[in-house]
Amino acid sequence: MIDSPDLAIIKKHVVFKASSSKPIYIQAAQRFIALFQSNSIASNTKLPGTRIVAKLLQIHRNTAVAIYDELASQGWVVIKPNKGTFVLASNLNYLNKKTLPTNNKTHQIVNTTGFAFQKSFHLASTIQKTKETHAINDGKPDLRLHPVNQFTRWYSTAMQRKTLIQKWNSIQESTVSMFQTQLCEYLNRTRGLLVHPKNLMSTRSTEMSLYIVSQLLLQKNDIVLVGELSKYTSNMIFQQVGATIITIPVDHEGLNVNYIRENFKKNTIRSVYVCSQRDYPTTVSLSKTRREELLKLAKEYGFAILEDDFDYDFQFEDTPISPMVHSDNNGMVIYLGNLGQSLFPSFQTGFVIAPENLIQEARNYLYLLDEQGDLIQQQMLSELIHEGEIYRLMKKNIVIYKERRDYLNTLLKHYFSEIAAWEIPKGGLAIWLSFSKHISLIQLTQEAEKNNLFIPKTILYQNKKTCAIRFGFGHLTQEELFIIIPKLKKAYDTVITYNLKEIKVKN
Repeated sequence: MIDSPDLAIIKKHVVFKASSSKPIYIQAAQRFIALFQSNSIASNTKLPGTRIVAKLLQIHRNTAVAIYDELASQGWVVIKPNKGTFVLASNLNYLNKKTLPTNNKTHQIVNTTGFAFQKSFHLASTIQKTKETHAINDGKPDLRLHPVNQFTRWYSTAMQRKTLIQKWNSIQESTVSMFQTQLCEYLNRTRGLLVHPKNLMSTRSTEMSLYIVSQLLLQKNDIVLVGELSKYTSNMIFQQVGATIITIPVDHEGLNVNYIRENFKKNTIRSVYVCSQRDYPTTVSLSKTRREELLKLAKEYGFAILEDDFDYDFQFEDTPISPMVHSDNNGMVIYLGNLGQSLFPSFQTGFVIAPENLIQEARNYLYLLDEQGDLIQQQMLSELIHEGEIYRLMKKNIVIYKERRDYLNTLLKHYFSEIAAWEIPKGGLAIWLSFSKHISLIQLTQEAEKNNLFIPKTILYQNKKTCAIRFGFGHLTQEELFIIIPKLKKAYDTVITYNLKEIKVKN
């Protein structure tokens, strides 16, 4: 063919891997596109016929036809019956070269704005990049425990529901959805509540829930009380709203409620943030007596209780503690949590339970941020709850997480029994590891990195009274724990050695 490109170019550059999960025709089409973009195959070129391509690439002719169909569907080529397949010029350049400015610098986005805007240090990123093989976190689930094949099937089933298109075309639902009904049923069954959809709002995450509630509840300089160490993500949200955060003591019974009564006057506190099952980061549970006292004090002092039940799904021993909203007769509690921590992160959902008047206003904010939500996620979660799969997955994972917790405890006894203290939590995916000697935790992370172990700064807690790590174990297998704990001990010993040398030099 006179006007076809050099067949050697196609043979050399259009390569693919038969072992790849990506279909051969997709791989080959992407290679063709690269040749079009680099002008190795010029616009308006007539491509060789499918029989020639099939022979050249040693593939079935149907695969060659599929390659050209894929290129045509993306607009890279046009297939003319009885004439052939031609490369289109329009897709080779996204901009018409005649309309491009002569100054090539305008093609790049500049690094700074030409106008002023207010920066917020409260929302500074906490993400740290690392190349280390092993890492500790604050207590996140293990994604490897999630059944990939089952999720694929569930997702596909949800996508095929005829009602899904109708929901997509609807801006807001005027009636209670199946998802809202199933979510209420799940929460009522697991928390012992009596929740109606009018008292419930679902969001993408607990953080989104807290952000929306904070917009409604808090104004600049409003006082929010949190535990003396507290959760950094919630603190960032409160600070961004402009609230004043005041920390109060936490002991073996959790938040010290008497401290509030002794140090604050009525109507001066706007909200108290508390973790329902286990304090973050210490994992200490708020005692039954203090729960009752906090509810009573909220009514007397006129503040809202923000009850975050972030790790309800991970209870290893006994039964989970009933949330305070269960005993709230005065509308003082806003209950936050999430569902689906035994699922992939993209299928987890947050929720808010509160009196109807607050939920109505909160939904107005939600519609601004996330008008429709993830309808496929909601469809799938509805079916997982209805069929009981959510309970089965949760129970299976709890058995594994409990084994990891117990194995971590065994390792800590062997390596850290004389230099640190910890309590075995009845639930949750983290242990509060408190060192007996005050060392530099930043120095500890640096030494750990030398041993190929990453310790993020967000799990370090150090002040005059505290030198501890919130050690998340959920994402680590027993084999990985067996590697990590000796690395942590080695880093600790190195820091201690440095400290002793410094003391000798000073003396």
